[in-house]
Order: sequence, then structure tokens, then C-alpha cells
Amino acid sequence: MGRQVGVLGQVATALAAAAFVGSWSSGFVIAKVATVDVAPLTLLVWRFVPVAVGLLVVTLATGAARAVPHADLRRQAVIGLFAQLGYVVLVYAAIAAGVATGTTALIDAVQPLVVATLVGPLLGLRVRGAQWAGLAVGAVGVLLVVRSQLGGSQAPAAAYLLPLAAMACLVAATFLERRSPARPPVLVVLTVQVVVTAAALLVAAAVAGELAPPADGAFWVATALAAVFPTLVAYGLYWWLLRRIGVTALNALLFLVAPATAAAGAVGLGESLTAVTVVGFELCAAGVAVVLAVEARAARAAAPAPAPVNAAAQPAPPRTGPRTRS
Repeated sequence: MGRQVGVLGQVATALAAAAFVGSWSSGFVIAKVATVDVAPLTLLVWRFVPVAVGLLVVTLATGAARAVPHADLRRQAVIGLFAQLGYVVLVYAAIAAGVATGTTALIDAVQPLVVATLVGPLLGLRVRGAQWAGLAVGAVGVLLVVRSQLGGSQAPAAAYLLPLAAMACLVAATFLERRSPARPPVLVVLTVQVVVTAAALLVAAAVAGELAPPADGAFWVATALAAVFPTLVAYGLYWWLLRRIGVTALNALLFLVAPATAAAGAVGLGESLTAVTVVGFELCAAGVAVVLAVEARAARAAAPAPAPVNAAAQPAPPRTGPRTRS
């Protein structure tokens, strides 16, 4: 029975990882399509505000945050300012400035190396030699995937600092989360982060005069897709997988976001897809497979040995010492 549960858990984790890569990648494509005629800030406001209201209602109705200390809620609010507000605003700004979707995802995909080299030692995480090799192979794959997009970009040089800053925001959020002494439920985490992000976006959009949405059905379709997939699904799975497989394995999965984004861009946006891109896909997959395999092997080695099946049935040894009254 335990073996069956373990297999089901591995299947669930694999499906969650695939859904995470797909939903995270969708955010780049939706941003590219939806911000052609609409200011990025307008789309972001209406992407987050309805989700914030819905999450707040569900959280209050279920009482999920009742037992969470206020200090943990404040900590999640700070994490949300980095992980959601800072990250999505900078990604949308980069794409609106003309940086290709695959190139934006490429710069964000550098995060695993930053986490491994800078954040990992601060958290006391050990990155094994085989994992370093896997991360390096994945990095090469990412570079190959988006190489053709770099040449055709019309974005100014300064625009490439925007996805770099977005990546730094996500690294900071990951670091703060791993240093947190408590782990609130994922529903509470999402609610706090989305509510804080929505409030900040409302203020920014009102000040910039970009709060009013357009009367276009396509805008609301894009907003709904952005609310469901890159907001609810992607971020929910990010924090869930972070707890289940660890920061090294999760950040290895981010290497797959750039190839997935480039593939979606080729199919839906007409961006280039060459034989070099396919080779990059294969290298990314190989690098991620190495990192995940090493992480799984280390987890099995660290797991405590199961107790003998008949241990509970063994009679207690006879007492030979003197009896004392309590």
C-alpha cells in the first residue's frame, strides 16, 4: 500500500510540474498578445483585482487564515510584493518595450543558477556536482532556444534590464520564503500575495490614469486567462512544488519555461523555430531530468528506514529490575 501511495505521489508531482511549466509560460504569451492595444498596467489591474476578491471571500468563508499569526501574514505580504507585483510588472513592461517572449523567459531562466550560487549557500542548501552539470546543460539549452530571437528584437538595450530585475524579484521572494519559520496554507499565501498586489496595482493605475478597462470582449478574455493560469495555477503550483520537491528541483523546472514559451511564440505569434531550437529543447529536458533524478535519489537516501512490519506484534521484554511505586 505504501508503495502504491508513493507512486501516486510521484505521478501527482510530475503532473503538477508539467502544469506549472505550461501555466507559467502562458503568462509571457498572454502579456504579448493582450498588451498590443492596452496598457500593461490596465491589464494587470483587472487580472488581479477580481482574483483578489474571490480569494479573499473563499479564505474568509473557510477560516483558513484564522490560525495563522499576523507576523506570518505580514511576511507573506512582503513576499508577494516581490514574487507577484515586482515580477509581473517588470515582465509586462519588458514585453511591452519590445523584448521577445522567449528572450524574457530566457533571462528569467537564469534564476536557477543565481539561486544555486548565491541563495543556496545562504539557506544551507547543498547543490551536488551532478546537479551543477544538469543546470549547466539546461542553461546551454535555453541559450540555444532563444538565440534566433535576440537578433530580431527591436527593443532598446535598457529594456533588457527589466526581465533581469523581474528575475531578481523572484529570487528575493524565494529566499524570503525559504527563510520563513512557518509555512501557512497555500490558499492563505495566495490570498495575501494577490490582495497586496491588487491593492498596489489599483493605486498605481489610478495615479497613471490607466484604471478604466476598454469595452472590448477580447480584453476580458485575455484578462480571464491571465487571472486563471499565470496567477492562480502558476503561483499556486510554484509554492506547492517549492515545499514538495525543494528549491533546486523547482528552479530546474524553470529552465523548461523558456523553451515552452519559445514554442508557444512560434505557433501562436510567428516567432522563429529552427533545428537549433529543437536541440535546445532536448538539452533543457536532459538538464532538468538530471537535477530531478539527483534530488529524488538524495531524498530516498535521507528518508528513515521503515519499521519492521511485525514490530507492533512483538511482546514486550520482561521487566527484571525492582518495581517501584509512583
